[in-house]
Amino acid sequence: MPVATTLMALTPDPNAQSAESATTPAGTPPDREAAQERLVQRHVRDVWRFLRLLGCAADEADELTQDSFVVALQKGTGDRNPHEVAAFLRRTARHLFLRTRQRDHRRAQLLAQRTERLLDRAAAEQGASNGDAKVAALRQCLAELSERPRRIVELFYAEQRSRRDIATTLGLQETGVKTALQRIRTTLRDCLTRKMS
Repeated sequence: MPVATTLMALTPDPNAQSAESATTPAGTPPDREAAQERLVQRHVRDVWRFLRLLGCAADEADELTQDSFVVALQKGTGDRNPHEVAAFLRRTARHLFLRTRQRDHRRAQLLAQRTERLLDRAAAEQGASNGDAKVAALRQCLAELSERPRRIVELFYAEQRSRRDIATTLGLQETGVKTALQRIRTTLRDCLTRKMS
């Protein structure tokens, strides 16, 4: 699982340490590193699956699983019994998941508010009749889009879904959705300019 490999890379290589530190008594960094590796190996799949059950896409589950283990290792939860560690990791993962969703929701709300203000300002500047003509022209331009761009517009603006959710739904990469949205905006702007001139 990629997240386990990434997490293992967070701890330094015990072989890279000096011979003196590698032979120190129990409780030293090499022992702690081994304990951290065992903790990750024991719980990584369960945390990842838990996040998928909450609704995370695979790449988001990878990131949040890694973040959950970073928090757990920083808090020193490895000293607890396995059931307490599992509960702590699930709570941490759920908290990180909810925080991500709240952040995405706030972004969508801000975008909707800004868009509405821009439309109100444009309508006030150009008069209602011209605004109605622009809306009609924009509808025509949307209808001229091919199926995938039209679906991206629908998911992003109408359903207010994040680029990550859209990428998962359409089988794209998140950066691909960002690029597609930029192209769609340019296409719609050009189309609107042509229809309004």
